[in-house]
Amino acid sequence: MLFTGTGVAIVTPFKDDRTVDFDALSRIVNHCVDGQVDYIVVLGTTGEAMTLSDKEKAEVARCVVNTVAGRVQVVIGVGGNDTAKVVDSIKHTDFNGISGLLSVTPYYNRPAQTGLIEHYKAVAAASPVPVVMYNVPSRTGVHMTAETTLTLAHEVDNIVAIKEASGILAQLMQIIRDCPDNFSVISGDDAISLPLVALGGQGVISVAANAFPKEISTIIRESLANNYQTAQTIQYAMLDLFETLFVEGNPSGIKAALSILGLSQNVLRLPLVPVSQKTYDKLESLIHNMKP
Repeated sequence: MLFTGTGVAIVTPFKDDRTVDFDALSRIVNHCVDGQVDYIVVLGTTGEAMTLSDKEKAEVARCVVNTVAGRVQVVIGVGGNDTAKVVDSIKHTDFNGISGLLSVTPYYNRPAQTGLIEHYKAVAAASPVPVVMYNVPSRTGVHMTAETTLTLAHEVDNIVAIKEASGILAQLMQIIRDCPDNFSVISGDDAISLPLVALGGQGVISVAANAFPKEISTIIRESLANNYQTAQTIQYAMLDLFETLFVEGNPSGIKAALSILGLSQNVLRLPLVPVSQKTYDKLESLIHNMKP
């Protein structure tokens, strides 16, 4: 089963002048691989892909692939609300060293479920690598139902997984119960990744793992091995941190955490801005209290 375990939705670090900080990007990727994550997801929402030029996207993806150097799999994000443009982007993407494609549901124009089916069929037909769908209605304004997910899972061989961030446990259970045996259901929310694995899911694409790869990887690895006591101990110890990381949006929270840990600067591109001093101070306190 593809994309099992812990994936990390990698940030795109910036310098003070808001140019891409490739040294910091390599540092964070190595931090995640050393922390035993199973794969890296580049150019997703957490990576601020919508604010990157096409040239920057290609350079960021190549930096990640070169830094990973085959140690773990790399998944690339290619999505949008114009199917033709998404397909064209896929055709112009360098897939050397890339194992999968993550594609978010089309946003803003709010397609019907039949539109989502046709969109993903077009994406899968264009993609030379397996496709992971991404359902995040809080961001996109469109909710992909369990029935739509299952239709695509059963009818399109190249669609192998869904990153589910709807937060609807009944929907997650329906997909897990009725999907093909080789289809992965992946949590898009750090806080519910352990419950999702307990329900039969295959892991998480994590934001928190940028800063805390060892902890997140251990939660998922132990959960997949049915060692829930160990996983729960770490999960509950990090619960307040999970909440605080997202209280002012993503990736603002995780970039603050990475700054506190000295892995990158606390810089985002507009319209995103750094978290407030109050939230930064709370994150700093929570992170320092985690240290042994």
